[in-house]
Amino acid sequence: MTSPPKPAPVPTPETQPFWDGCAAGELRIQRCTSCGEHVFYPRPACPHCHSTDLEWVTSDGTATLHSYVISHRPAPGFAGETPYVIAIVELPEGVRMMTNLVEVEPDPEKLPLDMPLRVVFEPRGDVHLPLFAPAGSAA
Repeated sequence: MTSPPKPAPVPTPETQPFWDGCAAGELRIQRCTSCGEHVFYPRPACPHCHSTDLEWVTSDGTATLHSYVISHRPAPGFAGETPYVIAIVELPEGVRMMTNLVEVEPDPEKLPLDMPLRVVFEPRGDVHLPLFAPAGSAA
């Protein structure tokens, strides 16, 4: 019996520019042109000032580790990959994303908070998923 494939997000009209950026190797987030705040997850209005004047900008692809958990129980599609790191990373623009960390041992000694990270993209289904690796690891 084969294990199920890893789940893949399904783009919506609101999120399509994000996924298009990931496919192009760019991490895109929204910025409100009214108040200047950056926004993530993609949405139709700014959560800070409620303006609908949002534009897409490209982040530089760096982040820092804000929080994490090491999962020892595989989600569907992740059998044989445990343990793995589920993380919250913070981009320089101030937004946080939930993601997985790759290219690092799932060991608390190797996962200091505020560790510098860089984005990498994993093809999954019809999308490319942004994951993060330590900034000093091989590309």
